[in-house]
Amino acid sequence: MPADSNLIVAGEAIKESLFQSLPDRSKHEEFIRRAVDLLVERVVFGRSQRSAKVVEWAAPDEIKSVIDLKPREGPISHDELLAIMADVARYSVNTGHPYFVNQLFSTVDPYGLIGQWLTDALNPSVYTYEVAPVFTLMEEEVLREMRAIVGWKDGDGDGIFCPGGSISNGYAISCARHHFYPDVKSKGVYAVPKLVLFTSELAHYSTKKMACFMGIGSDNCITIKTDELGKMDVEDLEIKITEAINAGSSPFMVTATAGTTVFGAFDPLIPISGLCKKYNLWLHVDAAWGGGALMSKKHRHLLKGIELADSVTWNPHKLLAAPQQCSTFLVKHKNVLKEGHSSNAKYLFQKDKFYDTSYDTGDKHIQCGRRADVLKFWFMWKAKGSDGFEKHIDKLFDNAKYFLDHIKQRAGFKLVLESPECTNIMFWYVPNCLRGCENDPNYRERLHKVAPKIKERMIKEGSMMVTYQPQGNLVNFFRIVFQNSALDHKDMVYFANEFERLGSEIVV
Repeated sequence: MPADSNLIVAGEAIKESLFQSLPDRSKHEEFIRRAVDLLVERVVFGRSQRSAKVVEWAAPDEIKSVIDLKPREGPISHDELLAIMADVARYSVNTGHPYFVNQLFSTVDPYGLIGQWLTDALNPSVYTYEVAPVFTLMEEEVLREMRAIVGWKDGDGDGIFCPGGSISNGYAISCARHHFYPDVKSKGVYAVPKLVLFTSELAHYSTKKMACFMGIGSDNCITIKTDELGKMDVEDLEIKITEAINAGSSPFMVTATAGTTVFGAFDPLIPISGLCKKYNLWLHVDAAWGGGALMSKKHRHLLKGIELADSVTWNPHKLLAAPQQCSTFLVKHKNVLKEGHSSNAKYLFQKDKFYDTSYDTGDKHIQCGRRADVLKFWFMWKAKGSDGFEKHIDKLFDNAKYFLDHIKQRAGFKLVLESPECTNIMFWYVPNCLRGCENDPNYRERLHKVAPKIKERMIKEGSMMVTYQPQGNLVNFFRIVFQNSALDHKDMVYFANEFERLGSEIVV
């Protein structure tokens, strides 16, 4: 048999054995190194340059034609896999780009990335000390420090890492309900009266969604009016509480927000806490977005009174720029998570193990298998220190103020809020065709069409990514969100220039 035939046969034999789920140097080392090189060069560094596109727009049919998305019966080669990796990266949104300011997450933090890679290489599931000894201890230390930063004495209480802020807010509802009605664990919703909870009309949708999921019902998640700054109206809250009581319902919690999704508003926590004490309600603070400001001596005043809360949601993957996903639920009451959720499965949480089983913390979660989301955040914290996080937060707020002050001086920009509290800056861009037409009867209708047109142009050109939305009686406006501390004042001018370039000559 010719030598090249021998190589073909050997190659086919290796290919046939690739189904085995175990790294083998002879089969995988070259592929892994090439794949990591591709990630480092093309994704981590190549796509973080300001000269790169934020997104290479392609219609669904085009992506389907470029990337073979269907699973196949037989294996493909390593070269083909690497080519697929390159195409997946090419057509994915470049969330690590400095000009991705579209949602409440961004950037690829180098230390967070390495922590994420280490997590995936170790592939742990954090439910018992025996299978995740380092991560079990790491979670307890990080969560204790976060509770101390919130303001709870000595960091006392409890906490867990969750798959996102929505689930964290769901844990708050579950813990509050169990705190007041522990029979719900065994007897279900039949054991409790008609429960109602309260949240701001501008709060994250997850509170209402989780009320549905837990059998409380969306009608029983009562929304409270907000003022012109987006803050919860405390007088309306008390009116709604008393109305619910008079109607025979049983109020049990209030979810306040520290950094609303759109306006970035911080609810007045101290007077809300006063009402919760008066009516014996659980106070939860959704600080998923704004919680990062607690790391800054200059800006933590925005969350004044958060230490009065019974529980807090805080997402490091938002304002602190940890990689997705990294969400925490912190609770002042030490045992409510365990008492409300544990099932004592004997095949996992045996009490006669040879070590202290109080470190088997997984039973207080509703999940069983669970990622070690703590590692990337802990690794970042080690690399930067609390001082580094403080500098990061202060720079975000400085950039936001600079951008706000800059567009106040430029024609075509009209602010939604003159003095936003967080790093969300909201504005309309008014093209030339609408300037001076503010009193026309169809002005609002025409202005509503501007943001989608600008968004289409920016996405198809890939120059930046900024979201827009309507809110209440406000027509579509842009919301630019700053959470990437690699940005500077020159970038703030770039954003303004780019809106002008994309939008000034639009006709609606």
